Amino acid sequence: MTTFTMTIDGNAVAGHATFDVTNPATGAVFAEAPDCGRQELDAAMVSAQAAFSDWRDDLERRRQVMHACADALAVGAEDLARVATLEQGMPLSNARRSVQRAADSFRRYAGLDLPRSIAQDDDEALVEVVRRPIGVIAAIKPWNVPISMAVNTVAPAFRAGCTVVLKPSPFTPLATLRLGEILREVVPAGTLNVVSGGNDLGQWMTEHPIPRGVSFTGSIATGRRVNVSAAADLKRVLLELGGNDAAIVLDDMDPADVADRLFWRAFFNSGQICMAVKRLYVPASMYRAVVDALATKARAARVGDGLDVDTELGPLNNRPQFERVAGLVDGAVRSGARVAAGGRALDGAGYFYEPTILSDAAEGMPIVDEEQFGPVLPVLSYTSLDDAVSRANDTMFGLGASVWSSDPERAAAVAERLEAGTVWINTHGVLGHAQPFAGTKWSGLGAENGIWSVHAFTEPRTVYHAR
Repeated sequence: MTTFTMTIDGNAVAGHATFDVTNPATGAVFAEAPDCGRQELDAAMVSAQAAFSDWRDDLERRRQVMHACADALAVGAEDLARVATLEQGMPLSNARRSVQRAADSFRRYAGLDLPRSIAQDDDEALVEVVRRPIGVIAAIKPWNVPISMAVNTVAPAFRAGCTVVLKPSPFTPLATLRLGEILREVVPAGTLNVVSGGNDLGQWMTEHPIPRGVSFTGSIATGRRVNVSAAADLKRVLLELGGNDAAIVLDDMDPADVADRLFWRAFFNSGQICMAVKRLYVPASMYRAVVDALATKARAARVGDGLDVDTELGPLNNRPQFERVAGLVDGAVRSGARVAAGGRALDGAGYFYEPTILSDAAEGMPIVDEEQFGPVLPVLSYTSLDDAVSRANDTMFGLGASVWSSDPERAAAVAERLEAGTVWINTHGVLGHAQPFAGTKWSGLGAENGIWSVHAFTEPRTVYHAR
């Protein structure tokens, strides 16, 4: 088995023990990852704290290091992408794009300005407001897109002047460990520490006295625990939690066209994206036509090992998620939903599940009310647009939503009524570099992306010059 090491104070650390990592395309263990103990975590935290002062005060050095990070990722891209596919299951082409986006993120944040602002400038005083880094960041990241999720925290934290202790999911530790191995050759010791382990490690990180901020991406249930744990020490938190994004199709759309445009917004990464379309509301007058068109797309999608060049959809990442998705579909069928396409696991090894379209779905079914996080799309019928908007909003999720219409003004009017951190018109899940990404309700605290990510890792300082 290939050896992977943690990165602590710029050094390779094997760990006191290891745990198995499974390839979801085969269901078999293919590697081991180091299991971080408390002593090793303490060393990582102490290292990050020691590096913080010099790192915080040298913006030009941070910019140079971030460009070096981007260059190092470009050199190691193919190896890193392959590791990500082996442990996560995503098509290799998607993993390559994820590495490229990570490199681009380092470059963009390196060039991002964080200017002083003037709150007062008169005969009495000049009052300036500056942003100062909060300190060490404990970053706990999920298994669905491990490289992107890691760098989405590391790059803005670096720009802010923070140091980072980073923990990936135990289902996908290897790509993040490899990321640490690559970057430790170009970053100052202690500025980025990468540790791996189970759920206990995440709790130790949020309870540890050194970090002043916690960045967590994952489920609402775990996010609540992270928030409670961090609150005891008044740590700042950035929580990007679950989504159950609704898409509403208006009655002026062509069924085949909207199905073609919507399908991959629901099924990219086998639906394992927090902001994927997870509930679809369609007018009764065109309901069957949209369902049939989506079913045709689902049956044509190529499912397989992510290392196969023809694969469009890989497996679910892990057995618990595989069993959850299968159980949600079976439960929906028992409650009256109809399988228009898919609806079963594929034969053979691995955690493969057919792309599934469910018609005659309704609220009250867990497949509709909960975040399924898999290759399944329940399609719901409506006769009143007001009713569709009300049903879309009737949830404690509030990450994203979308409206689909040939009339942009009509769509914009509906979008204004949707309760979500991001609302798209005639697309879904697209994130520009200069737009915030934030959840409402239970879908998160704080905002990611662009200047908003940097602000999450800083606090305002007022400098008052009396005159």
